[in-house]
Amino acid sequence: MPYDDSVPPTRRARPLLLGAALAALCLTTITGCGGSPDTAEGKGAKASPSVTPDAPATPKASPTASLPQGPLTGRTVVIDPGHNPRNREHTEEINEQVDIGTGRKECDTTGTSTDDGYAEARFTLDVSHRLRELLQARGARVLLTQDDDRPFGPCIDERARIGNEAKADAVVSVHADGSAVGNRGFHVILPAAVKGGGADTSKIVKSSADLGARIAGHFVRTTGSAPSNYIGGGTGLDTRDDLGGLNLSTVPKVFVECGNMRDPKDAALLTDARWRQKAAQGMADGIAAHLKG
Repeated sequence: MPYDDSVPPTRRARPLLLGAALAALCLTTITGCGGSPDTAEGKGAKASPSVTPDAPATPKASPTASLPQGPLTGRTVVIDPGHNPRNREHTEEINEQVDIGTGRKECDTTGTSTDDGYAEARFTLDVSHRLRELLQARGARVLLTQDDDRPFGPCIDERARIGNEAKADAVVSVHADGSAVGNRGFHVILPAAVKGGGADTSKIVKSSADLGARIAGHFVRTTGSAPSNYIGGGTGLDTRDDLGGLNLSTVPKVFVECGNMRDPKDAALLTDARWRQKAAQGMADGIAAHLKG
């Protein structure tokens, strides 16, 4: 059954419709559905030294290189690779509190890793490079919030600011979880309706929910991973009000938790370069579907 790109008629109905679509896809088009998810900014696990099991896809030489004309020409997408490979060397700096609009939170965390030492920060950069290349091939202007080109960070408030200042049509923050063994499957985190301090998501809640639903639908079809079995009630969607990267965004934004690095079955997917390419493809297709309406 092909994924239905039509916009659900109401926000309340979206998770139910998506959940049904995902279940049908797993039953009819995917063998061995079982996936990969996460929480987001506040992972406390220390990242071990990175072990790269496969060479990453080669990204374009420069995000400002000449772009082909395509269906996303004129659109700007910001990709936010979660964490920074060097955060573990700057724990004092990343523990500094920053304003997230409704309170204060650590600048960033080190992220998690697989038991074999493949760091989340390396995973997010690899997938982000692949995603950038796929979107640029469709004509999109793509910016990364970081590309292992700074000693730590950026902090979560700056990550939001980068997307805002770029006037991005969509922002996707790429992550992987560090949950318990047996917790499997991906999920997409959506911004809750938040207003307080410097945070006001009232103008992006609906558009971000559409972006997240589109990504979730394409992600399950392309990767073969099922929605999270421990977050989101089987819909692959989770709404949160405690993430500064979402609270402070003024443009449509979601977090994609691609899998649980601490579960050996999910870890086998996350460390597979071919699967990471599928993950990037699923996100690219979802972003494109959202931007094309």
